[in-house]
Amino acid sequence: MPAIQLSRSSFLFLLALVTCLNFTGLFNEIMEPDGTIYAALAKEIAKSGNWLFLWVNGADWLDKPHLPFWMAATSFKIFGYNAFAYKLPSFILFVVSLFYCYRLACVIYSKETARLATLIYGSALHIIISNFDGKVEIYLTAFVVAAMYHMYRAFESTWFRHIVAAALFAACAAMTKGIFVLITIAVGFVIYWIRTKQWQEFIKLKWYVFVLLVFIFILPELYALYLQFDLHPEKVVYGKTDVSGLRFFFWDSQFGRFFNNGPITGKGDLSFFLHTTLWAFIPWSILLLLAVINFFRKKKNTEPALQRWIIGGSALFSFMMFTFSKFQLPHYIVILFPHFSMITAAYLLEGTSEKAMNRINIFQTVLFVLVFAAVMGIIIIYAFDSALWFFIVAGLIVVATLFYKTQNTLLAVLKKNIGLALLVAVFINCLFYPSLLKYQAGMMAGKWLNLQPAQPTVTLYKCLSTSFDFYYNGKTDYSNPDSTVINNIASNDSLYLFGAVQDLKDMNTDSVTLTPLKTFPYFHVSQVNGKFINHKTRQNVLDTFAITLVTRKDHSK
Repeated sequence: MPAIQLSRSSFLFLLALVTCLNFTGLFNEIMEPDGTIYAALAKEIAKSGNWLFLWVNGADWLDKPHLPFWMAATSFKIFGYNAFAYKLPSFILFVVSLFYCYRLACVIYSKETARLATLIYGSALHIIISNFDGKVEIYLTAFVVAAMYHMYRAFESTWFRHIVAAALFAACAAMTKGIFVLITIAVGFVIYWIRTKQWQEFIKLKWYVFVLLVFIFILPELYALYLQFDLHPEKVVYGKTDVSGLRFFFWDSQFGRFFNNGPITGKGDLSFFLHTTLWAFIPWSILLLLAVINFFRKKKNTEPALQRWIIGGSALFSFMMFTFSKFQLPHYIVILFPHFSMITAAYLLEGTSEKAMNRINIFQTVLFVLVFAAVMGIIIIYAFDSALWFFIVAGLIVVATLFYKTQNTLLAVLKKNIGLALLVAVFINCLFYPSLLKYQAGMMAGKWLNLQPAQPTVTLYKCLSTSFDFYYNGKTDYSNPDSTVINNIASNDSLYLFGAVQDLKDMNTDSVTLTPLKTFPYFHVSQVNGKFINHKTRQNVLDTFAITLVTRKDHSK
């Protein structure tokens, strides 16, 4: 078993580094589609003062619960309508998740495991990506791991205050993503009690108090859904009327997706979350795979080992639940990253020989070199306007990571992986994303209009741009009029359109004049491909959007 000499000061330094590398994402703009939809929802709440109804693109919106939008709207009220304000609550909850990942690992494993697990969790690739996006999965992860910590403390000690805290965090999780998250929170405890034959836990008062308090704490969400949807069966949602917001919350929003019988469906792929985890948990993914094999291979019946089924059981059951669901997205797996981190940390500290650790160190060195080469290759192919500063920073990271020697192999692996995370975070947050988002036409158009002397009402033509919706400070018309309606309006008054230039070519211009005021290159920035990355072929995959002034044609000339 490899010894690790990670002092408190070293841990705090590395933790600060991990926190800072994730903090770099706060200073970028918001990416379409999900991020700008959620930001637009929160902006509408803050501007209208209606905290109970969710609206986007001028229509009722029923997909996720309210809590993340309430928090983002509160941030907008304090810091204004900008990307930093939108992402700040998510980042604060990321810090909360770090804290509770450490605390939970301390009580179930050990302080050394907790330190390593916290650093693993904070340096995983999809955590960095999620902090850039301000995804609700970061909210959810914080609430889940916090609820599990307080449930554990209620299980082992004086329970009332911990039950209240656990129920509050569990309710926050439900008001973030849906009621299904209670399974992830509780299933590990159920498996542990069954394995240790602690049948009395199933009839203890405190767990029923927990369930009752969760229901009480989610009442604001239920009330808001009831007012917006259940009281208005005439509203058309997902193409039909008589839609219940309460049914959607308790069933359709998640279980309906899992069983593919709700309004949002998918196809499902049994291997999806396996290969997703392999890239999303980089640079720790192969070590996680070894840790999982070790977890099931070593059959230990001691109380401390069985206790770890609280983490392992929760991760296993949730992973299988995600795998067999029909609706699958990569970011769903993020809520299990604290679990994965604890399992991986325990394996590295307890389940590896010095010989195995040397092999792991070699593999992680190769991974570092490959990722570094890939980043350099992307920089060359993409042809960034200015990347000299990044070469300098990357060189310093490489020198500090590969050439600063330590006698402890596990520390060498830790240093290498955090260095890799730092390299990736600086690249995507400070170089790649800022350049990529320039091709988000709606955002660029909204920002350009905000700088003009006047902000007219802009009509979206054959498009629904949530980035324009969020970034433009003026009024937006979502009626999506056809060419005939536009001609009728323009016969009496001019109007401004935002849409693809290609779509404008189909408009009847017998009685109107189209004057493009500003054009903007467009690419679906959340679906980057090789042709876009290559600067030689990028122009071939770009569309062009424009702010266009439509005026009545003067036939007297």
